[in-house]
Amino acid sequence: MASTEIIFEVTEAAEGGYDARALGHSIFTQGKDWTDLKAMVRDAVLCHFDTDARPKIIRLHLVKDEAMAV
Repeated sequence: MASTEIIFEVTEAAEGGYDARALGHSIFTQGKDWTDLKAMVRDAVLCHFDTDARPKIIRLHLVKDEAMAV
C-alpha cells in the first residue's frame, strides 16, 4: 500500500543550490535553485516508486543551520 506522503529534508549546499534527502527512503537529489530542486525531487520520486506505490504528496522541509557568536 502506498504512503500518502514523503518528506524530504532540504539543506543549502556548500557549493550553492540545495540538497534533498528523503526521510525513510534511499532517495537523494540536488537542485541549483528552489525551482530546480522541486523538479529534481519530483523526478526522483517518480523514478523510485512504482505507480501504485507512489506517495501522493511530497513535502520539502528546509533546514537552515546558522551559527551566532555570543
